[in-house]
Parts: sequence; structure tokens; C-alpha cells
Amino acid sequence: MVPGAAGWWCLVLWLLACVAAHGLRIHDYLYFQVLSPGDIRYIFTATPAKDFGGIFHTRYEQIHLVPAEPPEACGELRNGFFIQDQIALVERGGCSFLSKTRVVQEHGGRAVIISDNAVDNDSFYVEMIQDSTQRTADIPALFLLGRDGYMIRRSLEQHGLPWAIISIPVNVTSIPTFELLQPPWTFW
Repeated sequence: MVPGAAGWWCLVLWLLACVAAHGLRIHDYLYFQVLSPGDIRYIFTATPAKDFGGIFHTRYEQIHLVPAEPPEACGELRNGFFIQDQIALVERGGCSFLSKTRVVQEHGGRAVIISDNAVDNDSFYVEMIQDSTQRTADIPALFLLGRDGYMIRRSLEQHGLPWAIISIPVNVTSIPTFELLQPPWTFW
């Protein structure tokens, strides 16, 4: 039996009710491209924080992605001067995602990308949520797979560079699939 139009609408309404009742959520993805160094000139996928942080109101054609020192960014940053007006790359661990975002914001960063501290994580995105402090943050906060964060930091170390140059956000819908340069280590 093929349902009529009324049957389809009932199915759609039922699915929407299930999603609302059970909190099912499809991840939103945000993409950025490393422009330099060239050995990691790929388009990376990140997920925005679920319930804190701002959104990108501007597309940055070229902005520095500066690894924080110390990497966990739970307090004063030794390289905070270089993070001002740039984007910080920090590692998960040591304090809440919101605390890291606020540290970068207090150092004048425009956004923070938090990579998983499990360097073998090449497929599982963590949902970054508010901590219990009721604090807020205004800058965008993104979660990056551990393998991606590790490979970016490793490339910078190998080249002796203090930062990468990235473009963020990148609209991947206008890029043909065969031209979408994703990191080769993320293919399953």
C-alpha cells in the first residue's frame, strides 16, 4: 500500500516530533583550508560548539592559525601576543572547552579551534558543550579531529613555523568533489 499525501505528512510530522523529543541532532560542519605550509594544504572539517561561542560573520581569506603555548590553553598564554586578531589552535584537556575559548578571547583571538588530544582520532567529533559555570564566550569555537590537529602542529614544527595561514570558513558546496582536497589520513 502506497501512502497518499496525508500519509506522507503524518510521517514527516512524526519524524519531526521524534527529533524534538529525543534531541537528535545532525552535526553542522564548518570547513577551513590551510594555505601554508604547502604539505598540509587541505580542506579540514570542524564542528562548532553546541551551546556557546559566536559564529563567523566574516570570511577570512588569509588569517594565522597559531598553536597556543601551552597547548591546552587553560591559563596565561606564553604566545598570547601572536594570537591577538588571529585564530588559536589549542588541544583538548586540562580544562573545559568554554574555559579554553575564554582564554583565547581574553588574548584577543578571533576564534579558537580545539583539536582532540587523542592523536589517533580521525573520525569521532566531540560535541563541545557549556560547562556548569554560566560563563559565556563571544568568539567562535570549533572542534577538530585529533589526527588533523596533530598533523597541522607537526608540519609547523618540521618547517620551524610559528603559525599556519588558513582561509575560514570555506564554502565546499561550490567545489567539485574531485577538487575537494581533504587530508589523506581521514579517508576510511
